[in-house]
Amino acid sequence: MRWENLTLESGDRPADAALFGADAVTTRTFDTPEFAGITFHEVRARSIINRVPGASRMPFEWTVNPYRGCTHACVYCFARKTHSYLDLDTGLGFDSQIVVKVNAPDLLRRQLGSRRWQGEHIAMGTNVDCYQRAEGRYRLMPGILTALRDHANPFSILTKGTLILRDLELLTQAARMTDVGISVSVGFTDPELWRTVEPGTPAPERRLDVVRTLGEHGIGCGVLMAPVIPFLSDQPAQLRDTVRAIAASGATSVTPLVLHLRPGAREWFMAWLGREHPHLVRRYERLYADGAYAPKWYQRRITRQVHELAEEYGIGPTRAGTRRRIREPEPAPTARPEQTQLSLI
Repeated sequence: MRWENLTLESGDRPADAALFGADAVTTRTFDTPEFAGITFHEVRARSIINRVPGASRMPFEWTVNPYRGCTHACVYCFARKTHSYLDLDTGLGFDSQIVVKVNAPDLLRRQLGSRRWQGEHIAMGTNVDCYQRAEGRYRLMPGILTALRDHANPFSILTKGTLILRDLELLTQAARMTDVGISVSVGFTDPELWRTVEPGTPAPERRLDVVRTLGEHGIGCGVLMAPVIPFLSDQPAQLRDTVRAIAASGATSVTPLVLHLRPGAREWFMAWLGREHPHLVRRYERLYADGAYAPKWYQRRITRQVHELAEEYGIGPTRAGTRRRIREPEPAPTARPEQTQLSLI
């Protein structure tokens, strides 16, 4: 396994500086059913706020990722390629070899307090899920959220994990101080498809319960309907079922995203497809012949169908993950003496 020469993405250090050294790595396994077959590599990171490459399609510039690898084990996960930077397998290794940046909360607090940091929006859960199963043991997110709250730094979270509700109070406090955006990823509601393509995640209905609970506590939550999987979850009746369930959860918005297959993810997904749905392999090869993304005409068709269904089911126009700040309730009006003139100041 290669730990050295992992260059920082943030630009805060020289290009040849390592993210962490081999002497800072502790490898652990836990003899519990939920972590069977999983190895954790505890590291002390040198930087935690990462700059997104300029060529990225992402609508944000800065991210925090306390973990590498993900026990959600989604067969389509675009982040699989990142494991190759550690000489780890992008297939089963991505699902079972989890890098944990154990000093993430303290490091983030330091970096947020730096004179060089300008308080820009920070996105989390955009590479691997910060509320995957490992978070239940390592509990990095409470410290991260506390640091963001204390510095009133705007942030957003994208997750498939129900564990986010553990930190509901911290999220509520942060939303009173700054802009907070929460999105939950639910690409489809088909239980059989879920069991095969997202085997380590909570069921779609449990994720929609998260949306409902957040809304009940005043934190608007959008749904990223991702991925829409060609020929497996894209039929009109399937799209309708999913959008109907999202609307019933009280989501503020729904944003569809068609499956994309980047190197690392493509090989793992296509191997799965060959085992589970061999009759679709040729159709996928044609649909994705030009690269990682489905053709524009297909993406536009799915987007149009989902937006029409969202309008039908009354989901508001707010975009998924829209930042939200909870305002303190206005004090009850008190009796005031009559005035003969209203002040403009």
